[in-house]
Amino acid sequence: MAGRLSLAEVDLTCSICCDIFRDPVVLKCSHSFCSPCLQQYWTQKVQKRDCPLCRTQSLDDPVPSLTLKTLCESCVMEEEEDEAAEETGQDLYCEPSELCPVHGERLKLYCQQDKEPICVVCHTSKKHKRHDCCPVSEAVVDAKEKMKSALSSLQEKRDTFDKMKKNYEDTVAHIQAQARFVERRTHEEFEKLHRFLQDEEESRMNALRRDEEQKSAEMRQKIEEMERNISSLSETITALEEEMALEDIPVLHRCKRTLARVNCQIEDCQVEDGMGRLTPGVLIDVAKYVGSLAFHVWEKMRKLAKYTPVTLDPNTAAPWLVLSDDLTSVHDSDEKQKLPDNPERFDPDTAVLGRWGLGSGQHAWVVNVGDNTAWVVGVAKESVKRKEKVSSVLSNGYLCVYYYHKMYFAGTSPLTRLNLKNAPQKIRVQLDCDKGKVSFFDPHSNTNIYTFKHAFTEAVFPYLWVGCQDCPLTVEPTEVSLTFGENR
Repeated sequence: MAGRLSLAEVDLTCSICCDIFRDPVVLKCSHSFCSPCLQQYWTQKVQKRDCPLCRTQSLDDPVPSLTLKTLCESCVMEEEEDEAAEETGQDLYCEPSELCPVHGERLKLYCQQDKEPICVVCHTSKKHKRHDCCPVSEAVVDAKEKMKSALSSLQEKRDTFDKMKKNYEDTVAHIQAQARFVERRTHEEFEKLHRFLQDEEESRMNALRRDEEQKSAEMRQKIEEMERNISSLSETITALEEEMALEDIPVLHRCKRTLARVNCQIEDCQVEDGMGRLTPGVLIDVAKYVGSLAFHVWEKMRKLAKYTPVTLDPNTAAPWLVLSDDLTSVHDSDEKQKLPDNPERFDPDTAVLGRWGLGSGQHAWVVNVGDNTAWVVGVAKESVKRKEKVSSVLSNGYLCVYYYHKMYFAGTSPLTRLNLKNAPQKIRVQLDCDKGKVSFFDPHSNTNIYTFKHAFTEAVFPYLWVGCQDCPLTVEPTEVSLTFGENR
């Protein structure tokens, strides 16, 4: 059998049985043999334990050679594959990538240290000697497992990126929807202002035209009166001139009658002192119409343009909440809206904050709670947790009063039960940041409901929590007063 072995297979042949090693062992002299062959050889030698090749005495037990065993098993497997291929008539052609570029042998082993496939000759070379190797088939299985794990990791990352991309796309769509909402609301508000200004301009123009017509009519009436007087006097003057043209006795006969008629007409057309002087108020009061015109128009506009001290911030509103278009009212709902999960938004708490943080000075606003069956009104610190359900109490950054299960509470730790004589329809919140006080009042009776005393180290925001779908919480508009100087 040795005559038909290749050079590589000769290197894997036992010198005793001349066959490929079975359970190879190595002696101290570095020669290898089949374990059964060596034991049989030593049995024939009785007590002598020498190497069959170099006759070196071996006092130690032979050591199993796992690497050599792996090489031999790989060689046997290759032979079996070749025999099977011959029996089935398969082509023994190998792809160039399957052959060792140095020795031209098949790449049957995988060097685990150098991370590359090698042939049997490579394994016996200096480059790979004593390196741990395994059959290529095992290395392929391991490589595929690693690739499968890497593939799974990449797919998970891709799925994560897909979700992030979808989230960003939804956010872009929401931003665009917000922009369209702002455009619509801005157009509506300016349309109101335009209509008001147009109506105010038309009203003032109509008043001016009426004033002009009235005063002009009065002047035309006086002009007509003067024209009648002038015409009458002109006739009398003509008659008097004609009579003056007469001579002698006829002048005397008509003189008495003519002078009496002239004197009577002079008395009827008597002109007061200051001939042609106009009466007061005959002219248009220009100053009334154009003096501080824009200010007086704005003064009337204040009734149209209401001021609300707190504007709700939709970017903080929980997905279940529905806000009014003017951002002054909020109520609960059953449907969770598809909104971006931005850091400012409350979720799952059904809460919303006012738009502006308050860090100094005095502030007040009134919330109409009406018949709402579950509500919280007050202020919240900027640092409150918004992505978990927490008790709205002082230790968590809230200073509020509660109405729940037909009972009133103050948000202390623990909660303080409030015994109110009458159920308030409105709650007035008074905040004094400088003195560190938040007070709650019933504006109808002006009675104090509760007062917190707390030093503010950060900005606080108006806070509303609502658990009722039928009745909203609404921030009431505030009357704005003007202070004038002495020379108005």
